[in-house]
Amino acid sequence: MLKIGVFSKLSRISIRMLRHYDEMGLLEPQTIDSFSGYRYYSEAQLPVAERITALKNMGFSLAAIKEIMENFEDPDALSHLLSVKKTEVLEEAADIQRRLLLLENTIAKLRKDGKAMSYSVSLKELPKRYVASVRQIIPSYNKEGLLWGILMQETAPLQLQDGDPCYTLAIFHDGEHKESDVDVEVQKSVKGTYADTEHVTFKTVDATLIASATYQGSYNKVGEVNEAVATWVRDNGYEFNGVSFFIYHISPHETSNSDEWVTEVCYPVKKK
Repeated sequence: MLKIGVFSKLSRISIRMLRHYDEMGLLEPQTIDSFSGYRYYSEAQLPVAERITALKNMGFSLAAIKEIMENFEDPDALSHLLSVKKTEVLEEAADIQRRLLLLENTIAKLRKDGKAMSYSVSLKELPKRYVASVRQIIPSYNKEGLLWGILMQETAPLQLQDGDPCYTLAIFHDGEHKESDVDVEVQKSVKGTYADTEHVTFKTVDATLIASATYQGSYNKVGEVNEAVATWVRDNGYEFNGVSFFIYHISPHETSNSDEWVTEVCYPVKKK
């Protein structure tokens, strides 16, 4: 039998954590001296301690480790739990990669011109126009392509004539950022008049006064552009007057290279 101090050294787990594991029922002493209260562990518990440490290093919580240890002899259950954790870690890794990209882009911009953000905001009127429109609730913002697919597929037989100018844009009707089930409308300005299809509506949209900023690059920059527009609106005596939308000047439809995308972030405004 091993005293708790010796077991702590051999397992490389602190005495404090061993006591915590005991309280959780995760790793209980082999025996406790009824007179002295000393905890004793057996050499056979060292592999168990090693499993716990390995699982902690994988990122599992102690509660999850307890569940895994209870299912350790069930290969199917263990495989499932490990696979779920693997998926979580991959998602975390992707999130960290996005953060690194944002940091690298910001550092590069600072080195180039000493400014973390430099977007030119302009006030203009988006003219009255006739559009083909699809509006639906979609799972998330990055599924917007579903709407463009519907628009292109259902209008292909109509041989639409592009408007002059031809605006392709997406309107975010929720008025707030949502994690799922987002209300998005895509529009393309066209010439002539057409009958509605199953999901495509043709309509005239009134002229809109907007504050907008155009930038080149991936959609990760939208937060910076929003800040620039919000600052301009505040500093110039305007207020927001409707939901935001993007005008796609060069979109993923034209190129898969996100560095070449050109997007105009637009907010309807009015004078205070």
